[in-house]
Amino acid sequence: MYGSTPPPPPTGASGSGGAPGSRYNYLVNRLRNRQITMEEATELFALMQSMLARANEAARAAAARVPTGPAIPTAPVPEAPRLAPPSTSSDDLLLVGLLAMGAGAGLLAALSKRIGEAPGAPPAPDPGAKRKSTPS
Repeated sequence: MYGSTPPPPPTGASGSGGAPGSRYNYLVNRLRNRQITMEEATELFALMQSMLARANEAARAAAARVPTGPAIPTAPVPEAPRLAPPSTSSDDLLLVGLLAMGAGAGLLAALSKRIGEAPGAPPAPDPGAKRKSTPS
């Protein structure tokens, strides 16, 4: 694995006007196959961040387009009690931040596992094995 050169990225990779989805799919496949480099992991994380930001902007734009009330006046309807206040932008940003941290933690876990499986690395201790105590 180490020392071998990675396969070339798909044509039209980041910045050259190609489909950003193809670069994302390429990087995710490299991650799944445990062949991703730190630079590619950083790029994948940035792509995930930008995808989350675009989705958040699209959701806000869609919420702004939704009409707030009926166009035709109708008889008053008693309101049901509210259980929770509507979410605010700070709540949305918190959720996006948590999602991004989860994606970063997944990348970090995959990379640390890959590093632990490197050839020549000492074997990982078996967590189920009992430790012998040495008499003092």
